[in-house]
Amino acid sequence: MAPRPWSEWSTTLSHLALGVVSLHAAVSTAQASRGAAAGFLLQALASATVLAPGLGTDEDCLAGAWVATVIGLPLLAFDFHWVNGDRSSANLLLGGGMVLAVAGDHLGAEGRSVAGQAVVLVVAVTILIVAVFTTNTYGMWGGAMLGAAGLLSRLEEDRLLLLPKEDVCRWALAAGSWAYHRALHTQRLQWE
Repeated sequence: MAPRPWSEWSTTLSHLALGVVSLHAAVSTAQASRGAAAGFLLQALASATVLAPGLGTDEDCLAGAWVATVIGLPLLAFDFHWVNGDRSSANLLLGGGMVLAVAGDHLGAEGRSVAGQAVVLVVAVTILIVAVFTTNTYGMWGGAMLGAAGLLSRLEEDRLLLLPKEDVCRWALAAGSWAYHRALHTQRLQWE
C-alpha cells in the first residue's frame, strides 16, 4: 500500500475536524437548542459521508454538503436570531434555506455554488450583526470565520497557505462552528 500524498491527508484531517467539532456541538446543544443541534448534525453528517469509504458516491457527498449549507447553516442562524428575539429574520433565513434546498436540482452546478456561497455569507453577516449588538464575542468570531470560509471559497486560487483551498475553507468552517457553539451557550446563559 503506497503512502497517501499530503493533499489527501489534509483533506481527511479537515473533514475530520469539521465532523468532530460539529458532532460535539450538536450533542452539547441538543437539550437547549434543537434547531442549532440539527444544523450542527447536518454538518457532521456531510463530513462523515466523505470520510466513510463506500458510504456514498461523489454526487452523494456533494448533495450532503449542499444540504448542510442551505439547511444546516440557516438552522444555526435561526436559533441564534430566535434566542435574541429576532423571530422574523430567523424565519426568513430558515425559509429561504428550505426554498433553496427544494430548488437545488433546478439551479445547475454553478447556480448551486453561487447560492451556497450566498447562504454562507448571509448567515455569517446576520449572525455577526446580532453578535455585535449583543456583544457576544464568540458570535463575532463565528461570523468572521464563516464569512472568511465563504469569501475564500470564491477565490480562484487552488491552494491557500500551502493547503488546498477547500481544506482551508473547512478549517475556517470548523472554527466558526466551534465559535457558534460557544456563542449559543453564552446567549442561553445571558437569557436564563
